[in-house]
Amino acid sequence: MSSVVVITGSAGLIGSEAVRHFAALGMDVVGVDNDMRGYFFGADGSTQWNLQRLVKEVGDRYTHHSVDIRDRDGLDKLFAGLGSNVGLVIHAAAQPSHDWAAREPFTDFDVNAVGTINMLEATRRHAIDAPFIFTSTNKVYGDTPNSLPLVELETRYELPEDHRWYGGIDETMTIDNSMHSVFGASKVAADIMVQEYGRYFDMPTAVFRGGTLTGPGHSAAELHGFLAYVMRCVMEQRTYKIFGYKGKMVRDAIHSHDLITAFEAFHKAPRVAEIYNMGGGRFSNCSHIEAFKIASEITGLEARTEYVDQARQGDHQWWISGTGRFEEHYPDWKLTYDVPAILREIYEANNEVWKS
Repeated sequence: MSSVVVITGSAGLIGSEAVRHFAALGMDVVGVDNDMRGYFFGADGSTQWNLQRLVKEVGDRYTHHSVDIRDRDGLDKLFAGLGSNVGLVIHAAAQPSHDWAAREPFTDFDVNAVGTINMLEATRRHAIDAPFIFTSTNKVYGDTPNSLPLVELETRYELPEDHRWYGGIDETMTIDNSMHSVFGASKVAADIMVQEYGRYFDMPTAVFRGGTLTGPGHSAAELHGFLAYVMRCVMEQRTYKIFGYKGKMVRDAIHSHDLITAFEAFHKAPRVAEIYNMGGGRFSNCSHIEAFKIASEITGLEARTEYVDQARQGDHQWWISGTGRFEEHYPDWKLTYDVPAILREIYEANNEVWKS
């Protein structure tokens, strides 16, 4: 088996978890990350701290390249040098915020859509048999989930138990005729292209449409990083702005470790042009109100919040991922972290960094 894994966004939440995981499995890791997150979100969002930690922890197993995924020639040169040694590609680099995307639509599309086809084409030209894993998003479904018959409870919105998607929304939900946000639309373009390269060129590609991806490696910022930013705000006694839906909007959360073990399962038994909704499902989900309650219990600090009555355009009122398709294909995989465990780990990992 080829021994090199190429990981874009390698200093980010998902990328850094993947670096550690696959290096521990004995693979050589080539990381691609130019800290665009610092450009998107400022000092809070920069991943430089995580890169420094990665280099120290992983050592010779890790080689870093500060290549911009918009740099088509730079990526092609990198892949040409690696050639058939590439046994896996994990494309996690992205502009991840729908608020930010509306400020610079060209940048958002160039990073998310054009950057993805640059990665696909470099892989097709130089490592066509390497499984290609893409971190997509549930935002490809736009605001269609908001048309579900939700019921308002004390701390959350919820679906009736007899609804087909009570256990989680599956991949049959339409992505058409909805508001996606500019970010969601650029991710749709990338998502479809990853599928197309799989079908058209018979490449082993997989699209993972993530819910809330989280963990202690998140560079938590207001515009991106829900659970990590909740914990950061409570620990630093910052005020967290809750946008609409009475703070009762529901998110399912998957720890970066659980997502990477799903990637490993696909790597071991790849398929062509697969689509998977991937999140915490019924095992790991919460509303904003519930997340603050858990964070306060863990820290012993009161959460400071400000309510903004206007919800973000295209934002989901309720989202729980149905992971049944992936579990059917990979029955040995399972979730190991729920929301309280995730928040506790974020707290413990940042206890010396985030203080009021």
